[in-house]
Amino acid sequence: MDFTLLMAFVAGVACLLGLILWLRVNAFVALLVASIVVGVASGMEAELIIKTIQAGMGGTLGFVATVVGLGAIFGEVLRYSGATEVLANKVLDSFGERRSSTALSLIGFLIAIPVFFDVAFIIIVPILYALQERTGRSLLYFAIPLLASLAVTHAFIPPTPGPIAVADILNADLGQIIFFGFIVGIPTTIVAGLIFGKYIGGKIDLPVPEGIVFETEGRTVTTPQLPLILLLIALPIILILLNTASTALYPDGTAAWLNIVQFLGHPFTALIISTLAALYLLGIRLGATKEQLQQVSMRALGPAGVIILITGAGGVFKQMLIESGAGKMLAEQFASLDITPVLMAFALALIVRLIQGSATVAMITAAGIMSPLLMDTATTPSGLALIVLSIAAGASGFSHVNDSGFWLVNRYLGMDEKQTFRSWTAMTGILSLTALGVILVLDLFV
Repeated sequence: MDFTLLMAFVAGVACLLGLILWLRVNAFVALLVASIVVGVASGMEAELIIKTIQAGMGGTLGFVATVVGLGAIFGEVLRYSGATEVLANKVLDSFGERRSSTALSLIGFLIAIPVFFDVAFIIIVPILYALQERTGRSLLYFAIPLLASLAVTHAFIPPTPGPIAVADILNADLGQIIFFGFIVGIPTTIVAGLIFGKYIGGKIDLPVPEGIVFETEGRTVTTPQLPLILLLIALPIILILLNTASTALYPDGTAAWLNIVQFLGHPFTALIISTLAALYLLGIRLGATKEQLQQVSMRALGPAGVIILITGAGGVFKQMLIESGAGKMLAEQFASLDITPVLMAFALALIVRLIQGSATVAMITAAGIMSPLLMDTATTPSGLALIVLSIAAGASGFSHVNDSGFWLVNRYLGMDEKQTFRSWTAMTGILSLTALGVILVLDLFV
């Protein structure tokens, strides 16, 4: 073992966590500084360190910036047009009050595909309040199924930013991730959302909190119709899956129709088509002005920009591990431990998540460490997809006081810290472990 490289890696991770936890430095800056620490501590020349930063940032953002940016605009148009509220209300009406928790799981699953977790939750919270007041049940009976499905979709099913970023760092196929993400996500949502939600709803009687005010935004568009909304949400997923299926079935195919399918199913093209369709069908066609849609698009890129930059810095961290040789050294040491890549990826993501709180940072850090470990292994595309999902599972687990999601749920559901631990933290833990169990079963067959 090269102790210089080992200490370089330890110093880099310690620097990253120290900057985020104690000095409260933004994760983007912290990841860049930690990358430089790895380079300097491993003995890399200054010029190579600078070139590695440029290569890591550029190589990552070429894909992630495009996909996350387009996905953010697509989701914000759905939110602005009122499509998310229409979808939620229609699903609830169809399922009825008796099956409202199942309906909320489905709503969360659908809405979190194009819309960020926190935005989706805030959009749906008024529906939770109405259901609680109408039925007299604990607010958690309705909230936990929704939160579980939002968390599952946000972590496991592209084009949400987390799996997009990890997929790029690990060079995994998005279609495979979507396919296995649904397989993992459905039983995970049932266990962590429906079953646990029913249990904890019976243990904690939670009424609607007082004093929460929602900001309203006037719209000049006509209310969109449900079939159109479902079609737009499904469009990018269908195109990406068709690309994956055609590539798998015809790996050496050169037919013109195959090239067209693969071009349309590339994440860039699929999201460009979906975003343009949403801008026209949910915007211009329903009465929104070009100026309004421009403002909507610009507003969407604010939170997306943060994710893009953090992901780029994660790409730098990965590249520095590779160029310094620390990644190869870690790969050799982990290989000697005889731990499967799925378990290793899960453990790394969960440890970082527990220490510093951010699921995004946990996913990107774990992916950066796993990338050089996987370079010399013959991992199948399906195997890579499961590793991406295991990172997502670990990074989703056991949210507590250092996670902004903990306080978001705490505030909007009107809970104290103990109740939040018993409900939200427990749910994310069950979600994480259930997803890992399903992934390990799948790993036996792919």
